[in-house]
Amino acid sequence: MDPTTSSTYVYGRSAAVDQLDDWDLLPSVSAGSLSQEMCYEDRVAGDKSKLKSKLVSAWNSVKYGWSLKQKSKFSKSSPLIMLGKTYNLKDSGDGERFRRSFASFLWLTYRRGFPQLPGSSLTTDSGWGCVLRTGQMLLAHGLLIHLMPAVSELLLDWTWPVRYSAVKDDLDLLHPADWTAGEVGSKRGRKLSVGSLLDRPMEATHRRVVGWFADHPTAPFGIHKLVELGQSSGKKAGDWYGPSIVAHILKKAVAASVDLPNLVIYVAQDCTIYLQDVRGLCERPLPQSWKSVIVLVPVRLGGQELNPSYIPCVKKLLMLQCCIGIIGGKPKHSLFFVGFQDDHLLYLDPHYCQPAVNIKKDNFPLESFHCKQPRKMAFSRMDPSCTIGFYAKDQSEFELMCAAVNEAVSMSAETYPMFIFSEEKRRDVEEESISSSITCIQRNDKLNNEDGNSMDEFVLI
Repeated sequence: MDPTTSSTYVYGRSAAVDQLDDWDLLPSVSAGSLSQEMCYEDRVAGDKSKLKSKLVSAWNSVKYGWSLKQKSKFSKSSPLIMLGKTYNLKDSGDGERFRRSFASFLWLTYRRGFPQLPGSSLTTDSGWGCVLRTGQMLLAHGLLIHLMPAVSELLLDWTWPVRYSAVKDDLDLLHPADWTAGEVGSKRGRKLSVGSLLDRPMEATHRRVVGWFADHPTAPFGIHKLVELGQSSGKKAGDWYGPSIVAHILKKAVAASVDLPNLVIYVAQDCTIYLQDVRGLCERPLPQSWKSVIVLVPVRLGGQELNPSYIPCVKKLLMLQCCIGIIGGKPKHSLFFVGFQDDHLLYLDPHYCQPAVNIKKDNFPLESFHCKQPRKMAFSRMDPSCTIGFYAKDQSEFELMCAAVNEAVSMSAETYPMFIFSEEKRRDVEEESISSSITCIQRNDKLNNEDGNSMDEFVLI
């Protein structure tokens, strides 16, 4: 890897190169301590390549740590759209609402120092697990909507009480007039007991959802469970996971969870949402109610680059309240898209390696699961492969969602619709056929397009 290049990390290396473990870059390391570390690793594993893996892990941590310090500028003259909500950043009240809403997303990043992943000795996902992390973020947002009630008839969604645990951040632009230096200091000094927060039902639910995504083998949506479920698709720890594969993994994870009996995930096939299949998943005999559903739609919006004709459609989808985000990114660099301003996408970046958090500890810290620094990038840099997520709580919401989404995707009819709805019923594709077809396409891609940098594992036909 060229240390002078920090914008994109190239994935798809062998498992040996990606065999990373819990190791931090220290300001200085003496020759003696480094020698002892090497000897220790030689005694334990007898594998000299582990030193190289450690250097790669350390470089990733430093590289992605630096990238988070870059600031994005936001315009006061243009509205900012974030998953169905519009914020006018000229208004300090709207700016504060945007700040709180953005900080309420669960930010799931690379972690290090967790128990070994299934079938490997890896104790970090740094350098290869970014699509799994963006998939986790989309699912986590869907779960918060599913479990958190609306605060009022105005549908003011729950937000994480970030002021209780943090002070004003360095987001450029937002400088509410009523926040003076003294007031910020007073907010910093204000303390609430942890118990008073945990007693709140919504905050307790928030903490429970965070625990479901912990980096531990028992967490139903943690990295260990997702890697385990990916094995049936021919994937293993250290492999590259595309957005469509992750969609199917999330579906299996929710189906296997005992905590969410009233929620299902439907994954569209061939860029088509088969409505009879969705209804078959959600309908239950009376007096039971219709199950809530997360609909995931893997799409490819161009060849090697994004077709600009689809940009208005992507914007229209992000303006819908039923949209819960996009598993996307730049080529070989997955990001979780949650909104846009003008011609720039708003996103959360998983490429920041943090120590694993022990969720078994009472009142484990939540700060590392939330990001207070919004980032944006130009639409033109978006990788064409992505998975779009939608949520409907009941049957009436599902019908409204279908109508709104169908209207939005019809904007792309002049080129080719992003995806379509069909009243027909289609049987789910068998796992074996998914795995074999993906393997075949990957081989063809390596043979015929070695310089290709697309995120996903399928080609545009």
